[in-house]
Amino acid sequence: MDFDGITLVTGAAGFMGSHLVEYLAAKGVRVRATARPRKDTSFFDRLGVEYVGADLTKPETLPPLFAGNVDRIFHLGAICNFSTPYEKLFPTNVLGVEHITGLALEAGVKRYVHVGSTSVYGYYKGTPFREDSLRDPQDAYGRSKKNGEDVIWRRIGEGLPAIVTRPCTVYGPRCNDGAGKAFSRPTAITAIPGSGKQLLSNIRAEDVAAAVDYLSRLENATGQAYNLAEDTYPSIEEALSLAAFAFGAKPAKIHLPLWLVKVAARIDGIISAGKGKIPDLEYDAVNYLYQDYVVDNTKLKKAGYKLMYPDFRQSMHQMKEWYDKEISRQ
Repeated sequence: MDFDGITLVTGAAGFMGSHLVEYLAAKGVRVRATARPRKDTSFFDRLGVEYVGADLTKPETLPPLFAGNVDRIFHLGAICNFSTPYEKLFPTNVLGVEHITGLALEAGVKRYVHVGSTSVYGYYKGTPFREDSLRDPQDAYGRSKKNGEDVIWRRIGEGLPAIVTRPCTVYGPRCNDGAGKAFSRPTAITAIPGSGKQLLSNIRAEDVAAAVDYLSRLENATGQAYNLAEDTYPSIEEALSLAAFAFGAKPAKIHLPLWLVKVAARIDGIISAGKGKIPDLEYDAVNYLYQDYVVDNTKLKKAGYKLMYPDFRQSMHQMKEWYDKEISRQ
C-alpha cells in the first residue's frame, strides 16, 4: 500500500518517535509530528517536518492533527517506564489511545500502526514470547499497555485498519527512557544483577522505525500483532560488558544478588524521584531479571522484513562508533 497524504506520528518528541520521524523524513514522506506543545522544535525544523503540539489527555487538542489528508498514523505517544503508577499512566496509555483511534476512524485513515510493548506478556514462562502467547502483565506499565492494546482490538472490530506492534527492549542513539538506556549511554549500573546469565531480547530504535513503516505497507498485516526483536539473545553480563566497551567504562565484575539489587533499586528510585528523574534500574524492572526474556521475531521475518541490526554484539560496536563521534563533537 502507498500513502500519498500526511503521515501523523504521535509521541514524536520521544526516543522512538524521533527515530521514526527521522526515518520517514529521509524517505521523503510528508510527516506531521506531534507531542505535547513545546517551544523547541529545532529537531523537526531541521528535518523539514511540520510540528503540531497536542496532548493525548486533552481530547479537545487533537482534532487539528487531522487537518488535511491524513491517511496514516503511527501511534507512539505513551509514558514508557516502570516507575509511574497506573493512575498516572491510564490517561495517556489507555484513554489517549481511545481518543486518537476514535478520530482516526472518523478520518477514514488507510492505516493505523500502534507501537506497544512486549510488557503485555508479563514475566517469562520458559518459552520465547510469540504473538499468540498469553498476555499476562505483572506491573502497572504492562497493564496500561495491555489495556491500551485492547482498545485497538476493539477498534479493529469497528473497522479501523490497524496493526499492533510489540517492541521488546529498545535501545539506540538518544535513548533516555526504559530499560534500553543501559545499552544506549553511560549509566550508573556498576554491578551485574544476579548470575548475569539471564538472556535478553533487544531491538535498535532504527529497526523499530523501519519495521513499522514496512508493516504499514502490507495489505495482509491489518488486524495482526507483530513482535519486534533482534535475532540474538545476549546474556545480561555480556550486554552490560558490551555497553561498557561502547561508552568507555570499566565492565562490571561484581555480581549482586537480585534481592540486594531490588533494595538498591528502591533506594535509587526514591533518590531519583526527588530529582524528578527515572532511575537507571527501576524496581519493577528487576522482577524481569529472575529469568530469561526471549522474544520470538519469526512472524516479522516471515512478513519479509530484514533487520538492519540483527546482532546485538555488532550493533554495540556501531554504537561505540556513534558515541565516539558524539564525544568528539563536544
